[in-house]
Amino acid sequence: MGCCRSRSGGGRASDRGWLVDHAGWPSIFYINLPLALGAILLALRFVEESREKGAGRTDYAGALLITAGLGGLTYALTLWSANGRWSTAAISTGLAGLALVAGFLLVEKRRGQQAMMPLGLFGDRCFTGLNLMTFLLYGAFAAAMLLIPYVLITSGGYSPVQAGMAMLPLPILMTTISPTMGSLAARIGPRLPLTVGPIVVGAGMLLGRLVSPDASYWTGVFPTILVSAIGMTIAVAPLTSSVLSSVEEQHVAMASGFNSAVARLGGLIATAMLGSVLGREDAGLFDGFHSAMTIAAVVAALAGIVALTMLGGVRMRKA
Repeated sequence: MGCCRSRSGGGRASDRGWLVDHAGWPSIFYINLPLALGAILLALRFVEESREKGAGRTDYAGALLITAGLGGLTYALTLWSANGRWSTAAISTGLAGLALVAGFLLVEKRRGQQAMMPLGLFGDRCFTGLNLMTFLLYGAFAAAMLLIPYVLITSGGYSPVQAGMAMLPLPILMTTISPTMGSLAARIGPRLPLTVGPIVVGAGMLLGRLVSPDASYWTGVFPTILVSAIGMTIAVAPLTSSVLSSVEEQHVAMASGFNSAVARLGGLIATAMLGSVLGREDAGLFDGFHSAMTIAAVVAALAGIVALTMLGGVRMRKA
């Protein structure tokens, strides 16, 4: 079975994802609404209130500034990617976003240790390196994980369900092997897996060049998913534990939340920059896909270089 079957071969409606087929792809985001409501109700019922002695007021100004600033920058990148040029709207929105981010930094500096994101933490080389590595790795990975199923569905003749099944090696490997990698990293130290993992991810993305109209799933998509999944499996568990170990006890929760936000930010920016690829069709789509996957591979490898050069003193938090 070729990777890129004709679009008419995408399968019957009954073969596709129910939500995608009946309500459209935006409906997949609605799944989050009942889950979020359930989380709120559980928190109200079972989570006890806790207060940190000496803590300041909630940093509403910082939260609003960084949300609006990143939103502006992302929108500007989306406009640039979709149009292939820096329009007046993209430039003005980007400059406004930069100004808001600068305002956020000023607010955080003024609030000091009571800031939403204490800037003093970035004086630690390991903390800075771990978050830079997270941004690069998850940005590259998110771009690949968006592009692969998109190409399979739009130009490969796959239904949404088939494209989802094609990605199965990723969650299977990460859920079964990550605990073992965490234990291994605890014995040998996290620096080696944090260096090797992203480089392996980059190698997997380079294999994306095997994905072509004439390639089968097993010779095209599967090697890309398999190698990338192995790389992420090597890196994820040591990365999470190392982030928690890079700060003092009172900042652990903040460091965890910030690192998660950095990972999402990397994916958001990468996705915003893919408009020029997603707007192509047929052979042009595969050309853009191959170029984007090559760039993602370089970015993932840079994450490994960051780990090698900046994480000399990194350690893992013991359970």
